[in-house]
Amino acid sequence: MRKREQPLGTRNIVGTRVKAAREDQNMKQKELLQRIWEFGIDMDAPSLSKIEGQSRYVTDYELLAIAESLNVSVGWLLGRDAR
Repeated sequence: MRKREQPLGTRNIVGTRVKAAREDQNMKQKELLQRIWEFGIDMDAPSLSKIEGQSRYVTDYELLAIAESLNVSVGWLLGRDAR
């Protein structure tokens, strides 16, 4: 696993939770991307990396697909709900 070279950004609040949930499930970014694609969201690896690094905005469609793909709630990704 590569170490993040850039500091975390400020364009979303879900990125750190996306990464935490993915890593808790021992899931690679490539596997998460495949699950997201199954929801009809065309996302590439750099986009997911930027989301996790909080340097890219997340659309509502993407947020829902990410939550479903990780089996977590949108509220949890937003820091509102317990897991």
